[in-house]
Amino acid sequence: MSVASSRSLKHTEALERKELLDVTSYDVALDLAADEETFGSVTTITFESGGGPTFVDLKPVAVRSARLNDRELDVDLLRDGRLPIDTVSGTNVLVVDAVMPFRNDGEGLHRSVDGADGRHYVYGMSFMDAAPTVFACFDQPDLKAPYTMRVRAPREWVVVGNAPASRVEEDAEAADWLIGPTRPLSTYFVTVVAGPYHVIRDEHDGIPLGLSSRQSLAAHLDKDADELLTMTRQCFDEFHRLFGVRYPFGDYHQAFVPEFNAGAMENPGCVTFRDQLVFDSRVTRGSRIQRATTVAHEMAHQWFGNLTTPAWWDDLWLNESFAEYLGNRVTADVTEYGDAWTHVSWARRQWGLRADQRPTTHPVAGNGAADAVAALQSFDGISYAKGSSILRQLCTSLGDDIFFKGVIDHFEKHPYGNATMYDLFESWERTGAADLSPVVDEWLRKAGPDVVRYDRDRAVLLREPPADLPADRRHRLDVVSLDRGRPAAVPVTIDGPQTAVAGAPTTGAILIDPHEESWGVYVPDEQTVAALVTELPAIDDPQVHAGAWNNLKSGFAAGAIAPDRLVDVLVAAPPIEDSEDTLRHTMPWVLGEVIPAATPGSLARFHESVLESLSRQEAGSELQLSAFRAAISTAGSEAELRDWLAATPEGITLDDDLRWRVLTTLAVLGATDRAELDAALAAVPGSGNAVHHTRAVASLPDAAAKAWAWDRFTGAAKATNYEIDAAGRGLWRGGQRELTAPYVAEYVTALPRTSEVRSGWILALATEAFFPRSHVDAASLALLRPLLEPGTLEPAVAKRVSDEIDNLEKALEIRARYPVADA
Repeated sequence: MSVASSRSLKHTEALERKELLDVTSYDVALDLAADEETFGSVTTITFESGGGPTFVDLKPVAVRSARLNDRELDVDLLRDGRLPIDTVSGTNVLVVDAVMPFRNDGEGLHRSVDGADGRHYVYGMSFMDAAPTVFACFDQPDLKAPYTMRVRAPREWVVVGNAPASRVEEDAEAADWLIGPTRPLSTYFVTVVAGPYHVIRDEHDGIPLGLSSRQSLAAHLDKDADELLTMTRQCFDEFHRLFGVRYPFGDYHQAFVPEFNAGAMENPGCVTFRDQLVFDSRVTRGSRIQRATTVAHEMAHQWFGNLTTPAWWDDLWLNESFAEYLGNRVTADVTEYGDAWTHVSWARRQWGLRADQRPTTHPVAGNGAADAVAALQSFDGISYAKGSSILRQLCTSLGDDIFFKGVIDHFEKHPYGNATMYDLFESWERTGAADLSPVVDEWLRKAGPDVVRYDRDRAVLLREPPADLPADRRHRLDVVSLDRGRPAAVPVTIDGPQTAVAGAPTTGAILIDPHEESWGVYVPDEQTVAALVTELPAIDDPQVHAGAWNNLKSGFAAGAIAPDRLVDVLVAAPPIEDSEDTLRHTMPWVLGEVIPAATPGSLARFHESVLESLSRQEAGSELQLSAFRAAISTAGSEAELRDWLAATPEGITLDDDLRWRVLTTLAVLGATDRAELDAALAAVPGSGNAVHHTRAVASLPDAAAKAWAWDRFTGAAKATNYEIDAAGRGLWRGGQRELTAPYVAEYVTALPRTSEVRSGWILALATEAFFPRSHVDAASLALLRPLLEPGTLEPAVAKRVSDEIDNLEKALEIRARYPVADA
């Protein structure tokens, strides 16, 4: 069902409405039991006003009635998601009775059907501008109010929300639930999670705890519950110690929900997570660290973001940067995952650095978000990874005592209210920090990273600020030399365009800031890259190992390392880590960027090295699992892959995840067909395997398979958000250019129209997933560039396209600089 059209709220409009209104309460009644396509939503908003015209945000399927102060409103005046109202001076009561859409794009009130057992599940995602598809509201972060939610749901469902939920009445068909009243909440925090969920309950330090998941994941949630609840207890204790403020929202429920777009959402009292974080296949330590830091990240938000909320979206970075920093720090300090910061180096660092080097880069703070949609465009690796790095540097500089005294002062001055970045920095200065304006001016308000190189002939570090975005930043970092893998560090403070490095080596591998104490693009020289062929395999410091790879990644992106030279390093030291090969880790970069630019035959060389690494790993270890996954993704032999389907190496069980990895590589090679893939799904159905199946089918070198995938982009075929992403990732496979070439022009034609079939998060996700990234050639680039013409695409889509075109341009530059002979 399509979502009603709307226009993005401008900051000026939000300021005017904030000046006029003071919202006292929301009372929202949702009927989730009557229909599977829509639900009834009756909203009563009580508010004070100075008197005058404004509007309420509303994106319904239909409006039954709307009354302001017992006066009927003309609902035909509803336009672009706004219903005009004329308030009186004093107390006003607005009642809106509407029919709202159940959505299936991960926003609003999302309803899904579990392919494993046919059960229906619902959850609310109100972030940014989705709340008006659930209830009528004044949808901006600084109009907070308490909420009472009345939910009617099928009898077998359980309901949770932002406050404890109680079942107050039931009949033969349905039950009525009452939630709240809550503490004052911004509209974007409001959620309801309802369905036949499997629920686990516990308690810690007077705080009721809950976990929930789909019934088909119940056994896996039970298996993971002890770890999840232990981490939650540990994090609560540490946040209470650091903040000196008790958790303020009553119950703390963590709901693992299907088809969730983000990693998680920090709704007060009821955090929602993508249920892929309930592990139904064997995972490596990296996945568990990612889950642990996500749990801690969302808990940090309960204070920083939920208790004290940004006044406008341009300060949302501070929510995320702060939660990113503290989530990683607390995970490393008090849970079993003391290596969380090393995982950040593998999983998050390059995400932020790449975003910071694009034409679409923006300051961490003060990103000029004139409206809500513009703010969402600037919500990326800069908001998370770069902002977190700057806060970590600031905490190191100030010390914990001043840093957390300032944070506590901030909470105490703005409890259940709104504040700005400047309010926080004033709190730090008030509690003992010196003038922090250089941090704001040089690090937070100026975009782009400094590029740092080591000139070994002169033993100096050279700092080059962004060419069009000059900044004067001070860096405190280590220059590390390697001798048979043993690191020797020289601390350096960079303060100017060049800085001498006392006692610096002149030979061997020299790494810049491998401990990642600052933020910059560190480009290794040729001698370092050559030396890493022998030094990298010998490094036994996990953080230096990760930092070395980030030096190499930055150098490759800067065009300073030939792909073949990098393949030599990869063959000598394949990056087999006990962490997932997710989109932000090393293996996808190797297979997506390095190998395609290198001499033909490089993939086979790398595969042999991966197999040799696999043979060295202890049976049953997570390094063995990581190596086996790498072997599957680099394999070029049908016989080898078929052997693994028949019998895996000792210590590895062929679970659903591994089976589909093998099948997908067979699909890429053209060594399977649709019938085998369909049979594999029929043998073990379920939502997760349906996504694997989509990716594998789309990967087939077959015209029908590519058309099948394309129908999921255009909306001709219905698919979940995860399946849309999988179809796009599978469509554009290397070595299938003749099949996919027509879709480059099709993408240019179809993309502007995709907003007619989807909106919000999934619109941007589909834009990126279906971008023709495998066509690294001038002709494709020429076809794609007109998409950047102003007015061609809506802003969120335009940013994704701009970023992908930037990737394509850089890939072409690297191939032009380092040409290779054809096979």
